[in-house]
Amino acid sequence: MAILFQYNKTYLQQLSRELRVRENALPTLAAKEAALRLEVHKARLEVKGLEQELAARTEALANTYPLWHELPEKIITVSQVLVVDKKTAGVKVPHLERVVFDIERYSLFSQPSWVPEGIERLRELAELAARIDLAQKKMAVLEHARKKTTQKVNLYEKVQIPAYREAIVKIKRFLEDEESLAKSAQKILKARLAREEAA
Repeated sequence: MAILFQYNKTYLQQLSRELRVRENALPTLAAKEAALRLEVHKARLEVKGLEQELAARTEALANTYPLWHELPEKIITVSQVLVVDKKTAGVKVPHLERVVFDIERYSLFSQPSWVPEGIERLRELAELAARIDLAQKKMAVLEHARKKTTQKVNLYEKVQIPAYREAIVKIKRFLEDEESLAKSAQKILKARLAREEAA
């Protein structure tokens, strides 16, 4: 990265300030990246666990599939999925607060005795599916934030900080050279004036 600068003290101070800002921000960004890495790992484990739980529950209900055609159609529907945003490692991620279901009225006498239990199982499966969907979204948001933070850490660590240091060194050398040339010119001028006075 090429930094545009001029060889003067103003730019030297400005670049020094910007370098300090980046050097001070780097540990915080690195810590945030580590925290996000951990949260992404936790989110992956959460998704995997929820998917395994859903698979286990559907497998447990596999032998009851022939009964499900007796359940009235649209007896239970999801009316609302309430989601709240919570901060995790400084990033807003969706969290499931609750799932609201609409259950149609039905007669306990005209329906099979297992219908209330069936409705409860459907509620559990629907809520689990909603949790999986939100856990996947949470994982995607955290992964995106982690990538952005990693890019910023790499930008600071490998590009900007070395470029600012190099620019500062160049300005300092130039100013030192300029100062030594000025001192040399003064000495030469002094020596010439002294010779002229002597002559």
